[in-house]
Amino acid sequence: MQIFAFPPQTGAIEEIQKVNLQQALDIAVENNIDLKAARLNIEIAKNKIKSAGRFQNPEFNMFYNIGTAGRSEPQQLGFSEMLEIGKRSARKNLAKSKYELENENLKYSKFSLKMDVREAYINLIAEKSVLDTLEQQTKLQEDLYEIVKKKVKSGKAPEIEALQAEIALNQMITQVNTAKISVRNALVYFNKIINPGEDVNYDSQDKIFLEENNFDELLTPDPNDTMPEFEEIKEHALEHRYDIKIAKQQIDIARKNLTLISRQRLPDLEVVGGYTYQSKAQTDGPFQSGAYAGANIVNLPVFYSYKPEIKNAKLEWQQANLKYISTVNKAMKDVDAAYAKFLTARTNLNYYEKKILTSSDKLIRASIKNYESGKSDLTALIVMKQSYKSIIVGYTYALAEYYNSWTDFLREVNDESFDLYEDQDTL
Repeated sequence: MQIFAFPPQTGAIEEIQKVNLQQALDIAVENNIDLKAARLNIEIAKNKIKSAGRFQNPEFNMFYNIGTAGRSEPQQLGFSEMLEIGKRSARKNLAKSKYELENENLKYSKFSLKMDVREAYINLIAEKSVLDTLEQQTKLQEDLYEIVKKKVKSGKAPEIEALQAEIALNQMITQVNTAKISVRNALVYFNKIINPGEDVNYDSQDKIFLEENNFDELLTPDPNDTMPEFEEIKEHALEHRYDIKIAKQQIDIARKNLTLISRQRLPDLEVVGGYTYQSKAQTDGPFQSGAYAGANIVNLPVFYSYKPEIKNAKLEWQQANLKYISTVNKAMKDVDAAYAKFLTARTNLNYYEKKILTSSDKLIRASIKNYESGKSDLTALIVMKQSYKSIIVGYTYALAEYYNSWTDFLREVNDESFDLYEDQDTL
């Protein structure tokens, strides 16, 4: 029988570093290129605060009279400075509020990155677990094929059974090849999410689904733990969700922007001062010189009073308030849906472990014994083995769904350290 080899991978990986989930999260937060770029927004916002607090640069003035006026009028050298009334502080307050918004955006980006890493890590080990299951089933199918060939050779089974066993084995091999590609794609995507900008490629731990389920290793609660009531989760989400914090900060920005634009109607004060002098060659009278000072009220809102800008700023403030209300409403629905999804995944996983797996294991053992003793034919055994394989793969995906639904729940609560155990004594 010919067993087809798995095709070689392109773009061979030179260095692989295996990490657990917590290590993957730490590496991503430290090295992710997109997150590094997002951190620069904080420095940009800091500089904008300094820029907003600037004073206007002074002007240098010189009046030099020529001709007849130059023989009798004084020459002047001086400076002028415009002093903003009420605008500088409002501008700084707006810049500070935008700085706080950038802080929240960075925290949100960091949190979202962690959730993406969790999901990519879970999907990678899920694909590895499926591959391991298929490889084990392939080995069992190979053993079965050898048994069938011996039975056919001894005349205890028809030759068609050997052909059936060979076809079933070849089918398993193609599924293994496809599973290998899925693992490779999941590995590439995992490194794409971490996006470290380094030569090293990161890989998950192997077969974590197929060993005793270590929920602590994957930072996920045990499916048998008691779950809190939704109202407790709702209050928690309202306190921690970044989109709500961002929407609230945008209200503050809109309010401070309205204040700044309203103060554009305040006139500014220009102060001038300098030195005036006359030379002896320029006057028939006694030489006189000295300082001068003056003031001007500028930017009087006579021809334009910023009414359109002020109206728009008020509308933007109202808009920000409406967006905040909408964000809260949508957030609570998203949290509700994510929690229901998690509870369903938890129920399905427990059902697999307590009902389906135990019964399936007993059934496949009995089917093998029946075939070996001649009580059933090969077709029935192959069908049973395929069903068993589907159940094991289904269980693997049920585990992945449970872990991913917890990640989705954390996405909606916006708190990666959400602890189910805080409320255990009160439930």
